[in-house]
Amino acid sequence: MNTSVVDCKLDNGICTIVMADGGRNLISPTMIAALNKALDQAEQAGAVVLLTGSGDTFSAGFDLKILKRGNRDTIAMLTGGFKLAERLLSFPRPVVVACNGHALAMGAFLLLAGDYRIGRSGSFRIATNEVEIGLTMPAAGVELCRQRLTPAHFNCAVLLSELYSPETAVEAGFLDAAVPLEQLMPAARAMAERCTKLDGTAYINTKERARGETLRQIRKFIQTDRVGFLMEGARRLMGKRS
Repeated sequence: MNTSVVDCKLDNGICTIVMADGGRNLISPTMIAALNKALDQAEQAGAVVLLTGSGDTFSAGFDLKILKRGNRDTIAMLTGGFKLAERLLSFPRPVVVACNGHALAMGAFLLLAGDYRIGRSGSFRIATNEVEIGLTMPAAGVELCRQRLTPAHFNCAVLLSELYSPETAVEAGFLDAAVPLEQLMPAARAMAERCTKLDGTAYINTKERARGETLRQIRKFIQTDRVGFLMEGARRLMGKRS
């Protein structure tokens, strides 16, 4: 499958999904729809997912042009982004993420939703920087951070918008490993191949035991966050009129 923003290839039980919008791989409504379509294909095939990006950016987060509108499209994008992260976190087959560069805001939340995350070493930034750019972090985002980040780094990442390099992101919990560019996809592919050998029933049952409560919380927060998005949109609209 090839769309304008996502490439998807099935091969030997692995579905490689590449975000490729020609820029910073923004999590726009178009990107969300294309990623869900690719995940549908992977799920139907019972394939392990290998998710990565193009260029030097895994994803720079939500499309700020749509975010600033504060309208119905904004709410649909925000809700859709976190539903996508929840889908990855609960996916019935393992999800390997190859972080090819920068991962910011919603891009970092997608990292946190993977089962195994391997990053490209170098001068790249990984951060949940909502507070820095003047946004209250959605509760679903806080929960995504809570379930993967170490306690010491949870506060720094969520409250202080700390910027991490790939190497320090391993220590914090955003990544499981960081390797040079030439090793990134071979290492991610090797992990994905290893994951194809896992027992599918044991995997999904164990995932439910390990993440069931977290997933229930995230699903609840996605609904409550939507109300918050609506209220924020109304405030922005009133501000424009005044």
